Amino acid sequence: MSSLISIPLCRLSNDAQRRHAQLREYFCDKDAVATQTGKQWLLKLEWSNDPYRYVDPRLAEGLAWWGDNLQFQRMAVERKRKGRVLLSLNDTWTLESWSEWLARRSGSANVVVLHVDDHKDLDAPRIFLSPEGWIDPIEGRAVDLSDPNSVTSAIESGAFGMGSFLTPFLHHVPYADVRHLCQGPKCTGTFDSAIKLETAFDSLLDLDAIRPTVELELTSLLKGVARGRYRYTDDMDAWLEGLDCQTRINDTTFLLHIDMDYFCNRYDGDSDAVEHPRPLNLSLPQVLAQIDKLTEALRCRSLLECLEDIVIAFSPGFFPAEYWAPSCERLLEGLGES
Repeated sequence: MSSLISIPLCRLSNDAQRRHAQLREYFCDKDAVATQTGKQWLLKLEWSNDPYRYVDPRLAEGLAWWGDNLQFQRMAVERKRKGRVLLSLNDTWTLESWSEWLARRSGSANVVVLHVDDHKDLDAPRIFLSPEGWIDPIEGRAVDLSDPNSVTSAIESGAFGMGSFLTPFLHHVPYADVRHLCQGPKCTGTFDSAIKLETAFDSLLDLDAIRPTVELELTSLLKGVARGRYRYTDDMDAWLEGLDCQTRINDTTFLLHIDMDYFCNRYDGDSDAVEHPRPLNLSLPQVLAQIDKLTEALRCRSLLECLEDIVIAFSPGFFPAEYWAPSCERLLEGLGES
């Protein structure tokens, strides 16, 4: 599926290489080709079918394991649901899964987001705020997180994309207690921040439009976990602090998101990393050991049965494709979902 958007010529560089970089930075995981038509650029958006766009030289091994004769261009929209577990390739589909939870929940509840990832995923989505609510500017449709169909449409259009799915959720559920587990070298220590809901002007499609953003306010006076806070840590005990209390479990919803690049982020979406892998480049035995450590930490605190929704994303171009099959089997087994 492709989309067409018109913008003034002044929004993009006349230099083809610079223009390509601008479009890649803005649209991130979707390819945009700009064609000049009069005094405007006509942008055509589509998912790439170029294997080099997805970095990993062994990507075909992962796609063969996934099945369904999956083509590169279809990776961005692929997911499989089994009970409370959603398996996806791109982690943006976490937002669809959480939208389905929002649609079926009754009343308010404490929400703990267990975010296992090598990235915060707090970028600004390509969604515009209006007096009537959120708008997908690519398709011109209303978006409501309590309406899963609208979320699905916004992911398919590219309005919700890689690296930004947590931002709209926190704008919808600002009282969430977010626990982000991240390995070193990116994270070393434990940091507690207040979640601040902000906005920023769009930089390409409509310079007067505003998009939702999130800022993490880190101060020496703010310590401890709580509603409306974000804990960033490399320590599993700190990650799950206070969550082994049965009284808290009884009135709390737990949403678990696992991006497999937490265990190994060999490529980090960068083609240069094929020759020079990123620092978080664990072997498969090391990855499996980390998976066991994670699921055992959840099991020891009796949290496995309390997880209302689980999303596992394989992150092509980040987590090595040859690890997908054995790591998925190990993780599902550890979560009691095999």
